[in-house]
Amino acid sequence: MDSGRNCASFVYPDQVAQDQSEELTRDDVAKVAQLALLNLDDEQIDTFTAQLGAVLERARDLQGFDVDGVPPTAHPYPLVNVLRPDEPEDWSGVGQAALACAPDSEDNMFKVPPALGEEP
Repeated sequence: MDSGRNCASFVYPDQVAQDQSEELTRDDVAKVAQLALLNLDDEQIDTFTAQLGAVLERARDLQGFDVDGVPPTAHPYPLVNVLRPDEPEDWSGVGQAALACAPDSEDNMFKVPPALGEEP
């Protein structure tokens, strides 16, 4: 099934080179911030560079553990979904009540400001 996304640049953890002694740089953090549409000042970039570098160092420490034969674990406890019966409920009027509380609405929909710098 093709989701339409180009995943060619995705790197799986087992494809990462074993030599990861390369330090996280200020430019790396600035680039990630730009991709995430975050406006960070120089002081924030310096702070996050140190913090993310420490996190990556701990991750490198974990690579030293021998996990051969250890099955992947999604959760340490056995979980069971507790589902209620799927029965229809009367929600008439709830939408209009919600729209009545909204700061702005148009055509029975919430009107919100544009996101990501888009023009209205």
